[in-house]
Amino acid sequence: MIKNSEKKKSDLKDWEKFLEDPGIIHNKDNDEVADLNLNKKFRFDLHGYSIEKANSAIDQIISKCYKNGIHQILVITGKGIHSKNEGNVFISSEYNKLKNTIPLFIKNKPELASKIKKITTAPSEQGGEGALIIKLKKLTK
Repeated sequence: MIKNSEKKKSDLKDWEKFLEDPGIIHNKDNDEVADLNLNKKFRFDLHGYSIEKANSAIDQIISKCYKNGIHQILVITGKGIHSKNEGNVFISSEYNKLKNTIPLFIKNKPELASKIKKITTAPSEQGGEGALIIKLKKLTK
């Protein structure tokens, strides 16, 4: 079991690493997902999104990336450790976190699922448990 002090140190290291090299992050204040074709990879941060808004964004992102020949999407979901629903017995602790609901949403939408090769947890240097990598199939014409 990981102690809170160890989590805080790990989170601090992750944050410092991110500040050194934030990479390409889409401006989520801009609703348009326009500039997708950079190195055939795309990165999007869902921090602060509700589950409904995140699902809508993921639907648009996957569709546009697939259409534009992007082969990999890094989705930053966060770890869900600051979720305000932890104490609510009527809300699932597993399915109130974006990192768990995004793959389920995709799986339950056949038109999205048909575009996906696989979904994995990102390696630690790309966000680890707080990020997903979505690998897309090639567009068939």
